[in-house]
Amino acid sequence: MIHLNITGHTVEKLEDPFGLLSGDRYEFFLELEVDEEDELFSDKGIGLRTIFVSDENSEKITNFYLYEQGSETVLDFALEEDEEALVLAYCKEHAKE
Repeated sequence: MIHLNITGHTVEKLEDPFGLLSGDRYEFFLELEVDEEDELFSDKGIGLRTIFVSDENSEKITNFYLYEQGSETVLDFALEEDEEALVLAYCKEHAKE
């Protein structure tokens, strides 16, 4: 289990040039603070890339992956339900920036 502490982010609204998708989509790159004792820890830092979708019916995370900052190496770790809920709440709060 990863103890998520989100320390920063960048966000970009993704454009749908053909108008095929409903709602708004945002790409987030979250900066995470990970305890040194955690198997996920890296001196370079850990990030979480996620796609957040907001439409008239719901707000949800449709895709995410953890990566090592600097090398951009994708890490084979999953988030637990409570961690996904934390990321979703964070994205809801910061999507319209």
